Amino acid sequence: MRTIPRIAGPIAACCLLVAMSTVAFAQATPAVGAAVPPAQVYGKLLSQISGEFVSAAEAMPEDKYDFAPTQGEFKGVRSFGEQIKHVTAESYYFFAGDKYTDAGAKAYSDSIEKLKTKAEIVKALKDSIATSQTAIDSMTAENAFVQTKHGTRAGMAAFGIAHLMDHYGQMVVYLRMNGIVPPASRGN
Repeated sequence: MRTIPRIAGPIAACCLLVAMSTVAFAQATPAVGAAVPPAQVYGKLLSQISGEFVSAAEAMPEDKYDFAPTQGEFKGVRSFGEQIKHVTAESYYFFAGDKYTDAGAKAYSDSIEKLKTKAEIVKALKDSIATSQTAIDSMTAENAFVQTKHGTRAGMAAFGIAHLMDHYGQMVVYLRMNGIVPPASRGN
């Protein structure tokens, strides 16, 4: 696992949330000054990016799930399928909250690594997103900024959403390198 400076993740997550909040609330903007529950804010953000992520995962043909770029500076990068499995496994870290255990994280990661087919990988991805959404749905103004093992629920959700976006960007490159326009880019 690559490490990043401790400040980079939170800064990226904050920038991401500010940028995405405009899009997420474009259809149903609360009144100015109204309190918006954390579950609603983070839930809309997760829903938006996870929809794009799943559609990208579904767009790549199964025989290309082992694709990883080889031209240029791509030595050691994850394949397309490994990108999805990584995000799926890491969702436990970001969204388990008080239920997080090192043993649970290892067991979950080990089970994800054993997946072989596109159908298995996409199903596990969708299941992890549903579990992540359930965790976000339990976030309240009272518990959003209470410390858990790895950070606050709101902070971990922000980082989890940023993590999805980071890998989504990589998947978009992989799709385009295989002549596939990502579903979120079609018709725009």
